[in-house]
Formats: sequence, C-alpha cells, structure tokens
Amino acid sequence: MPKIRSYFVLLLLASLPVSALDNSRSDVRAFIDEVSREQGFDRAQVSALLTQAESKQAILDAISRPAERTIPWHEYRDRFLTEKRIMEGADFWTANERRLETIGDSGLAAATVGILGVETSFGRITGRYRVIDALATLAFDYPPRSEFFRGELKQFLLLSREEAIEPKEALGSYAGAMGAAQFISSSYRKFAVDADGDGRRNLWTSWPDVIGSIANYLRVHGWQAGEPVVARATLRGGDLSRFDTSTIRLNETVASLREKGAEFETELPDEAPAMLVVLEGKSGPEYWVGFNNFFVITRYNRSNMYAMAVHDVGHAIRGFMQDTER
Repeated sequence: MPKIRSYFVLLLLASLPVSALDNSRSDVRAFIDEVSREQGFDRAQVSALLTQAESKQAILDAISRPAERTIPWHEYRDRFLTEKRIMEGADFWTANERRLETIGDSGLAAATVGILGVETSFGRITGRYRVIDALATLAFDYPPRSEFFRGELKQFLLLSREEAIEPKEALGSYAGAMGAAQFISSSYRKFAVDADGDGRRNLWTSWPDVIGSIANYLRVHGWQAGEPVVARATLRGGDLSRFDTSTIRLNETVASLREKGAEFETELPDEAPAMLVVLEGKSGPEYWVGFNNFFVITRYNRSNMYAMAVHDVGHAIRGFMQDTER
C-alpha cells in the first residue's frame, strides 16, 4: 500500500507546473551580474547553470504550508515521537556512540540526535528536490522572501565551489536545506565542520561531519553544557495576561516567571533567563518553561513546537538507551 501511495504522490508532483528559469528576466540578469562581479564567478557559467534550473509550483505550495503553522502541538508531537523513530534513534546512537561521546555533554548529544530524528529520520529522508531548483524558485518566484533566498542561492554557489559540490546534482528540501543535518547554504558555510578530517565538510554521507556540525551549530548559538532545556509548568489561575508569548525570546527569568504565577521545578538560579511556552495539548493548553538551551534549539528552526519535538525525541531516545543498559 505505501508503494502505491508513493507512486500516486510522484504522479501528482509530476503533473504540477514546472518551467525553466528565464534568464532574460531583469531580476535574474541582475543576480548573475552581481555574483559574477562580486564573487568572481564566470558569468557564462552561472547563466548556463541557472538556465538549467526549474521553477516548480510544488516548491511554492510546500513553503506556503509549513507543518508548524497548520496543526496543533499534540498532533505535531505524535508525528515524531513514535516507537519506530525511537528504535531508529537508539540504533543510530549505538552505531555512532563514540562520535556522540566526543561532544562531551549528554544533553547536547541528545539534542543533536533529536534534531537528526526530527529533520531527516536519521538521514533517511533528506529531500527530493534539486537544491538549485528550490533556491531558484524561491529566489525569483516567491516575492515574500525573494531577497532571503537570493542570498541563499548566492551562498549555494559559493558552497558548491568551496566543497566541490555538483550544483545540478545536490538534493535537499523544498527550501534548499541539505543533507542529514538540513543546513541551508549560509549555515553550511558558517557552521559545518570537517570532523572526519578528509578535507571536506560533507553533510550527506559523513556522519562525523553531520554530528559535529549540528553540535557546533548549537554551541555557537549559546548552548550551555549541563543545563536543562525545559521544565513542565502549571499556571496559577491559568492567567496568561501577565506573560508575553507572542515571540520566541528569553523575556523572563526563573524568578519573574514564578512571581507571575508559573510553578515549575529547576535547579537554575533565579536570574537564569527563561520563557513561558504555551502549547495546544489534547486536553487543553500545556505550559512549559523554556530555558537558554530551549531557545538555542529554536535558532535551528524558529518554532516552539519544533524545539519541543527535538527535546522530546532526543530525551526519549537517551532514556531508552539508559534503560537498556541497566
């Protein structure tokens, strides 16, 4: 049955509009001129590459409906916290135990594994779109974020040159995220590391590079070793009016949250930065307190639900591993 369903999905995708990128467009010509002038690319080669890029309606449809914005937390969580994913995660942890130990912090290792589980099911699902198609589509045919994706397209060209990546063959997500770690081009260039020492940063097939790069990303963004990610909370009277949960930021402290009626357990000091997180559970709102490391995970994907799923998946896998060792 899954094979039949996949076949019809492929048929549907094949039927969606696809068009070659028109290099005669003024915005495309301006981009080619810019990267050729500023980055030393051969203009004819860039033009030829973009001529082979395809603008895909499927990509535009996908970016318009990210899962974090369309389903409640309890359904989002159930997608990721499954027995299969936990078992796959345990197998991954066992196979890469030495590499994970080099991270030096069990919490960071769990977050790294959690990210891999949520992003790509431990490298099993890394994206079916050519990165050049995804970035060209969004750079030139998606006005809400065209400037951002033109920047990512430029970064992808630079990355391809630096890491000897064939730009017409690299596959990724509908937004151009690549490899098991799902780094966008700018993050790949800034945060990926050559952990296996072969002279390349390979986020598709080198697990040392993948694990090391995710851990490096989290460290650079402020991960604190040994500190918690979240704590479950209750809210006296259920009064949210004293809290600003409209943005993802550490706009409270442990002490200020308690003063406003949040009740939770933590060994962090009163002055530790924190934030109240409200999620839609099956039986009503769930209240959580996110600490610094929770906020760091949201730098990977700007979503409270994403950060919670990463924490829950990583925590469940680490807990399963600890139970089996007893």
